[in-house]
Amino acid sequence: MSFQKAKSPDSIYDPAFVQDLFNEMSLTYERMNTITSFGFSNRWRRQCVQELAIQPGNVVVDLMTGMGETWDYICQRMGPNGTLIGVDFSDGMLRYAHQKRQRNRFATYTINLEKQNVLASTLPDQSADHVVVSFGLKTFNEEQISLLAKEIYRILKPSGQFSCIEVSVPRPILLRIAYLFYLRQIIPILGTLFLGNPETYRMLGIYCTLFKSAKQVQQLFQEAGLHCHSTSYFFGCASGIVGKK
Repeated sequence: MSFQKAKSPDSIYDPAFVQDLFNEMSLTYERMNTITSFGFSNRWRRQCVQELAIQPGNVVVDLMTGMGETWDYICQRMGPNGTLIGVDFSDGMLRYAHQKRQRNRFATYTINLEKQNVLASTLPDQSADHVVVSFGLKTFNEEQISLLAKEIYRILKPSGQFSCIEVSVPRPILLRIAYLFYLRQIIPILGTLFLGNPETYRMLGIYCTLFKSAKQVQQLFQEAGLHCHSTSYFFGCASGIVGKK
C-alpha cells in the first residue's frame, strides 16, 4: 500500500499498511525515534518498565518489540533466569532485533523473538508475569486497541502487570502548538534527509495527532477486565496505561 494513498483514517490502521511502514523505517527508526522525542524516548521506555515490579526469573512479553529498544531495562530487572519474549510482525524491525540479541551484553539473557500479529498471537494463556508495550498504541484504532487489551488480559498470569507508553499531544497550548509543528513540518524534512521520503515519517505525526493520549483509551483496557490508570510524562508529551490483571 502506498503511503501517499493512505488518506482515510481507516486505511492507515490497515495491518498491511503499518507493516510496510515499519519495514520502510526500520533502517533509521531508532535514530529517528530519539530525534522525534527530543531525546526522551529512552528515558520514557525506562520509566515505562519501572512501572512494573519485575522480579528475577520473571517472564516478560514485549509486544511490538521493534528493534529491542526496551530490552536493556527489562533484562536488568528480570536477570539471567528470566525470559523475555519479543513479538512483532515487521520483518525489517525483527531483522535488527535478531542482530541486537547477538550483542555481548545480551549473551546471558534468554530472549525469544516471535514474528506474530500482537492482536492475535499464539502465546499461551496466562504465561506472562508482565507485558510491555512501548510506542505502538498510536498505530491502532479503537477497535484494535480493544483487541490488544483483551490479548494482554489473556496472556497475563493472575495479578500480572502491564505497562504501555506512547508519544502524545501535550495539553499546555504553547507546547502543543510547537510540538505539532515539529511533528508535521520538521519530521518530514528529517525523513527526506534519512530516507529520501518525507511521507514515511510524516505518518508518525498523523498517528500521534489522531491518538492524542493514552487517557483516551483507558476505558478500553478497563472493559477488557484490566485494573489500570493513565500516566503522563514531561507535560503530556508521552502518556501511558499501567495496570494489572
